[in-house]
Amino acid sequence: MQQLCRANDELLILIRYFAYVILILIFVASIQALTPSHFLTKYDLQRLRASLERPFTDLEGSYYSIVGLNRLGGKVADEKAACNFIKSKVDPNSIDSLFYAAQASQALSGCEVAISNETRELLLAAVSEDSSVNQIYHAVGALSGFGLPLASQEALTALTSRLSKEENVLATIQALQTASYLSQQADLRGIVEEIEDLVARLDDLGGVYLQFEEGLETTALFVAATYRLSDHVGTEPAMKEDQIIQLVNAIFSKKNFETLSEAFSVACAAASLSQNNYHLPVIAVPEGPAAVSHHQPILKLQVTNVMSQPLTQASVNLDHAKSVATKATVLQQSAFALSGDIFELNFMSVKPASGYYDFAISIDGDSRFIANKVELKVKVSTEVGISNVDLFTVDKDQSIAPKTTRVTYPTKAKGSFTADSHQNFALSFQLVDVNTGAELIPHQTFVRLHNQKTGQEVVFVAEPDSKNIYKFELDTSERKTEFDSASGTYTLYLIIGDATLENPILWNVADVVIKFPEEDAPSTVLSKTLFTPKPEIQHLFREPEKRPPTVVSNTFTAMILSPLLLLFILWIKIGANISNFSFAPSTIIFHLGHAAMLGLMYVYWTQLNMFQTMKYLAILGTLTFLAGNRMLAQKAVKRIAAEQSSRLAKYRTLR
Repeated sequence: MQQLCRANDELLILIRYFAYVILILIFVASIQALTPSHFLTKYDLQRLRASLERPFTDLEGSYYSIVGLNRLGGKVADEKAACNFIKSKVDPNSIDSLFYAAQASQALSGCEVAISNETRELLLAAVSEDSSVNQIYHAVGALSGFGLPLASQEALTALTSRLSKEENVLATIQALQTASYLSQQADLRGIVEEIEDLVARLDDLGGVYLQFEEGLETTALFVAATYRLSDHVGTEPAMKEDQIIQLVNAIFSKKNFETLSEAFSVACAAASLSQNNYHLPVIAVPEGPAAVSHHQPILKLQVTNVMSQPLTQASVNLDHAKSVATKATVLQQSAFALSGDIFELNFMSVKPASGYYDFAISIDGDSRFIANKVELKVKVSTEVGISNVDLFTVDKDQSIAPKTTRVTYPTKAKGSFTADSHQNFALSFQLVDVNTGAELIPHQTFVRLHNQKTGQEVVFVAEPDSKNIYKFELDTSERKTEFDSASGTYTLYLIIGDATLENPILWNVADVVIKFPEEDAPSTVLSKTLFTPKPEIQHLFREPEKRPPTVVSNTFTAMILSPLLLLFILWIKIGANISNFSFAPSTIIFHLGHAAMLGLMYVYWTQLNMFQTMKYLAILGTLTFLAGNRMLAQKAVKRIAAEQSSRLAKYRTLR
């Protein structure tokens, strides 16, 4: 019993341990998810501005262009002309027109649109429970834009009452936008609580994107309305950091905009995410490639908001830099220095070995920063040098001392070297870091032998030994299959490459004469190339099965045709009704085509294959179909005409 209790205790401890590990993994995954994968680059901003800078065609379009550019910190080219356009297009009897005019004129400097008392009364009357949420929003927005007084509590009552009848996403977003125009003295808590309900309606797409099923435009308007209302009432929006980042990814994932309203909504969202009192997503990207070297020791980092505006007030700190290969920490708790708009760090000051490093970077300086823990993979590049390059000719019986020739990169060895059944050819060398002198083990180290006559190439991998000395030995008796026993003079190349090398090497080292025994030599030496024509594949169809005896075939044919014979006999005895048969061209073609298709089936069985039959059947079928359609249409016309004549005759009889 005591052992059983102890086993249960151990099991509980094990379960708690695994639960703890899972929680840690979830926590780490959530931290990694807080990184925006999409934002507005400078090029994206130019493209967004270009989408908004369209010629004015109507008042709504001018509102999207003027206000959208204003949100991005720009303005229209000719503000005076834009103001005159608004004044000429505004309809004093339209709530929507007045809203667009009021908001667009407010974004222009020195543009005032005069309205009458009747228009003011129209706007005030629209703020009622009988109006839709959209009308209330436009009426309140117009009154605010024109600077006219409004009873905020009455407007809030009408808005709340109407919102309970229009429980859809767009109406709720417009309610948030309307509340941002109302006085702070009004009790806006009920509208603010709608933010949390809207967040619950968002669709999570793979843990990366968060958006409404209504699309990008609705999602962007929600973000803009949420932060505008939150800043207005002084309450942090009920959204988690990872949800904000997912919204950022969804909104800025699209780069081309089909409509003005879509571009306008993205501009409003970008402005809200860049300037609000609660959340500022941080974008940290390297300027250029994330790579350093002895020639370029400075790692440069751009720290911006979602509109690529520099956050120069930030403090950027490297928490740690770990080698991907060894997991060793080479630098920690080091601050980036601000140089203009760029943060810089001299990573090469710690003399790291070449390879890849995982950077963990923290960005502080503002309590509103989110996604401010950044992970970055940085490449440290170097230059490779080749030293102690020796070429050997080794006697297999070891009766003669090896002949050694030292070669210096990048020169080619003088003379040629021989490898045959009596002696082997060998190569040894070392690879070092030119800048530090340390030994290097690149990912790719090959020895390539190229037949000067036939163009045949044979490639071998050079492997380092325990002392990191690369060695390659060519034994003709063991390697004859790779060469197809093709003797000749081969050019020996040394190939060295790695993603971290600034100077990959292709070195013509020497010429090697390789001799294979004559009995092993191929009859014809062909040039080995990947692009020679392959032998033609001749497909063999299966031999047709033996047909049954003619008597059997004829018997079954007669049995199949017997119903047709019976049909003819009955027609003769009873009489066939062919009074409806007409000799119109369509009728004749249809029947001939039908008969031809039946005949084609017989020919297919006796002579043709399936592909030939399909070709002929397509022609006959098309003609038969068109003729049959024409024939039936004529029949229908005649039948309808006969029915109408019958009804008319009956009607006259009754009269």
